[in-house]
Amino acid sequence: MSLTVSPELVQQASEGSIDEADFLACVRTSLPYAYELVGRLAGELPGQPRDFADNQIPPADAGEQGQLLRAMASTAIREALERHFAVKLAFQNCHRVAVFRPESVVGEQYRRFISRESQVLNQQPEFVDC
Repeated sequence: MSLTVSPELVQQASEGSIDEADFLACVRTSLPYAYELVGRLAGELPGQPRDFADNQIPPADAGEQGQLLRAMASTAIREALERHFAVKLAFQNCHRVAVFRPESVVGEQYRRFISRESQVLNQQPEFVDC
């Protein structure tokens, strides 16, 4: 399961409208590693000379890795994180997440990061089952 949802959040969903802050609180408590990683990278972005800040440190354990994979696999979660932190997310492997300045998605650095070539070049044997 990706998220641990409260009865109140289920009620909001059944009524057709979930409050963004409530959804983000659910993401933050259900996937704390992923939420904190994106938040940390978003905080590093303003000081970067390039268009993005990225993580190249593997998660400490399978639990953290699973949180990150679940967050990146869900469009709703990913987009909520992007709106909250005012970034565009890009994901290459089981730990390489990058946050881009939203206006840079038309730029060369973003295109290079999300390219097939970068995907292949960022593979390592230990990532086969990540």
